[in-house]
Amino acid sequence: MSVLYSGDDLRRVILGEVVSKATGTLASATSSLFTVSGLVAVTSIFGDVTTAITVANSYKLQANPTTGTTSDLVAATDIGTTDTPAGDILSFTGVKTDSIVHGPGSAPTLQRPIIIAAGTIEQVSAGTDGAITWYLTYVPIASGATIVAA
Repeated sequence: MSVLYSGDDLRRVILGEVVSKATGTLASATSSLFTVSGLVAVTSIFGDVTTAITVANSYKLQANPTTGTTSDLVAATDIGTTDTPAGDILSFTGVKTDSIVHGPGSAPTLQRPIIIAAGTIEQVSAGTDGAITWYLTYVPIASGATIVAA
């Protein structure tokens, strides 16, 4: 007897749960993308550019824990001076000093999971156009830990 697994089942086994958040039009501000409850391991995170980013924009993601110090997840990168068209994928390796990489339909993934404590994952944007939908996969480390769109 054979057993077939769905794509969702395989993703859950390999990468964990998935959550997404659309940014709306980027603004020059720091805003929450995801709310983290408990201790989690982020196994992948990438952005799908849904509206072209065409103005200079120093952009980064950071973890802002409820208790502790805010920490960059990726170095601030200008994603707008050289346009980032709709359909590009934004990603990074997970090394804090690395830049965001973007390309049409492909980008690197995290080298290893990133452990994040309870708090928020935020975007820090200096630009005022474009939109991104961020996708994140995670596995709970602490019992009952979750990540939800903010």
